[in-house]
Amino acid sequence: MTKVVDWLLAGEPWVEYRARVDLLRQPEDEPQVAAARQAMLAHPQIQALLAELFAWPGPPLKRHNDASHLLHKLAFVADVGLRVGDAGVNDIVARVLAHQSAQGPFQVVVNIPTHFGGSGQDEANWALCDAPLLLYALVKFGLGDDARVQAAVEYLVDLLRDNGWPCAGAPEMGKFHGPGRASDPCPYANLLMLKLLAELPAWRDSAAAHTGAETLLDLWAHRKERRPYLFAMGTDFAKLKVPFIWYDILHVLDVLSRFPWLRDDPRVQEMAALVVARADADNRFTPESIWTAWKGWDFGQKRAFPLADAARCTHGGAFIYHESSRIYTNVFYSWKLV
Repeated sequence: MTKVVDWLLAGEPWVEYRARVDLLRQPEDEPQVAAARQAMLAHPQIQALLAELFAWPGPPLKRHNDASHLLHKLAFVADVGLRVGDAGVNDIVARVLAHQSAQGPFQVVVNIPTHFGGSGQDEANWALCDAPLLLYALVKFGLGDDARVQAAVEYLVDLLRDNGWPCAGAPEMGKFHGPGRASDPCPYANLLMLKLLAELPAWRDSAAAHTGAETLLDLWAHRKERRPYLFAMGTDFAKLKVPFIWYDILHVLDVLSRFPWLRDDPRVQEMAALVVARADADNRFTPESIWTAWKGWDFGQKRAFPLADAARCTHGGAFIYHESSRIYTNVFYSWKLV
């Protein structure tokens, strides 16, 4: 494992920063941690993302797997470790908070085509396939105790049904829902809600979190028969792909592994085994699909990476499997199964 850690520490500043904090457990006031963080904040690629985010809410969201949309870039900078107080973040957060719906969830600009039941116009709105991710970013930025954020979380949690979170949105969207049965749970909505609740101590072990997790794991167990809202868990789902934008095996594992009570679940272990089996001799991984919107980043290159670069292309981080301790770690997202 030392070889991989040394290699990570020589990577981009966000890789080094996350490796030191999440993998080596070094405190934030450690000089090397502070230096890596400052280098990350000053990096041209991070600064370019912040410059884009100053235009929030930006262009309309026409499909939720648009990796180039500001929604996903907001979550990305929150995940690498930017927070309130960092240059530019306060202004971006203020822009997000300025678009709060009457129900509580924060809004993005969406454009739902008429043939899908929408108006075909740009509208400020929210749905369970975007609002939880906005809240997740705000919590990661440091606003978990903000009353506006807490109210929005409670509203979304209350949308839970016995079989998980449905495809649902603001009342203004009427009866619109995705391509599936209204009675089915939406896999992506459940994934995002769990991602949010995992960051909130008061909700991490809640009945809602348990229901949502069981929904995803039951879908995995019955993946050959069920694909609600066209979210299958087959070949494409199993491809290693970053950043975490859509409904795929790494994203699902990243979220489920944040709940300690799921670590021994055989369904989680089955998914993890599929990922571990793709490791090279140094326990590093190469993406099997990429988001072209991120092609300017080291993990978004549409080319075969030599083994020496395999792990760095996973979000500039690495998934490491260490047999002696049975720990899986993604230093970018602190993913681990013990």
